[in-house]
Amino acid sequence: MLDQALDLLTEAILLNPHSAILYATRASVFIKLKKPNAAIRDADTALKINPDSAKGYKIRGLSRAMLGLWKEALTDLHVASKIDYDEEIGMALKKVEPNAHKIEEHRRKYERLRKQKEQKRAQPKKQPQDEAQDKDALSALKDGTSLYFLLPDGEVIDIHSVGDLETKLSAASKTSRLAILYFTATWCGPCRYISPLYTSLAGKYRRVVFIKVDIDKAVDIAARWNISSVPTFFFVKNGKEVDSVVGADKNTLERKIAQHAGPF
Repeated sequence: MLDQALDLLTEAILLNPHSAILYATRASVFIKLKKPNAAIRDADTALKINPDSAKGYKIRGLSRAMLGLWKEALTDLHVASKIDYDEEIGMALKKVEPNAHKIEEHRRKYERLRKQKEQKRAQPKKQPQDEAQDKDALSALKDGTSLYFLLPDGEVIDIHSVGDLETKLSAASKTSRLAILYFTATWCGPCRYISPLYTSLAGKYRRVVFIKVDIDKAVDIAARWNISSVPTFFFVKNGKEVDSVVGADKNTLERKIAQHAGPF
């Protein structure tokens, strides 16, 4: 049914390529098909044709929320509500606003952390537990036979300290492996949506190092990577960031893993 609607709308757009309502309507079908990026492209086109398209802003806001782009989603939904408020927009705002505020709270935390580090000109003293973990990890790095235990194949590794992350990334570099950093949060719906895929991809691409960081539990790490949306994925090779994915975009995530991981 939805595929048929998509085909009919595509035909209509070919006949009338300057209709904002047709693009916005096709975008709404893409949302139902769980294709938020396609929906955003159509919504963008609708808004180029008609900058006052409430449906264009609404659909783009809903699509961005599906991807976890909370601040951008909130902006779009607010604009849509001012042009032509409806119940669906109101319900979406109730879900999006709290998450957008949490991201803003994190941004303020990041700024405070940066100022503190600038004032001290050094990293805050590590907790004894973190120091012990980092020492164990560094010892593993020196012992090549321990790298297997440091970077277990086919598993997602939870990270809680800056030192632990640096050690894992260094080990990945020493073993010429791609590392993926997945920044998530327990309150993030799109994160819950994509987490099972991330775990299954770890089992599929066993030579890739799959790392997970909860931004509420590891604020200092999130600050270093300047996280402004969740989920966010960074691809690291030989100690350098080579790519990223922002949002719960399953197809793009798997495509980029395949692109950078090489044969498995």
